[in-house]
Amino acid sequence: MTPAINLLKKLKIEHKVHSYEHDESYDSYGLEAADKLNVQAQRVFKTLVVKLDSGALAVAILPVDKKLSMKLVAKALSAKKAEMADKLEVQRSTGYVLGGVSPLGQKKRLKTVVDDSASELPSIFVSAGKRGLEIELSCQDLTSATQGISASITVR
Repeated sequence: MTPAINLLKKLKIEHKVHSYEHDESYDSYGLEAADKLNVQAQRVFKTLVVKLDSGALAVAILPVDKKLSMKLVAKALSAKKAEMADKLEVQRSTGYVLGGVSPLGQKKRLKTVVDDSASELPSIFVSAGKRGLEIELSCQDLTSATQGISASITVR
């Protein structure tokens, strides 16, 4: 069990756990998950940690086939600027390794924004906190569990 799965159980949120054999040769962890689980890439969401101009870290959750707009994520989080957070800061604040960062069950609760495309889908997949492990749940449940907001945060 990972902290992400434990959190969902504790909150009694309906979810499914999917696992697959992780292959180091893939360039993208998210696209690998979509391929191995045989689901559309727009249903698999990656968890990116950004650093705001205030110095605070925040989480952006977006489809693996899209690119994060730093301008839009900063605006959604009421900041002037955002940039990708340092790898060590990400691991320290979330407790997860890159490629296995889950938006759920992180060491420190960070402001979270979920791309609004998720609300159009019956369910989405996010990392369960380990490479090769995904959680399927509704966008509403993810937003509730992370105390997040929904906004357009991808480059169109």
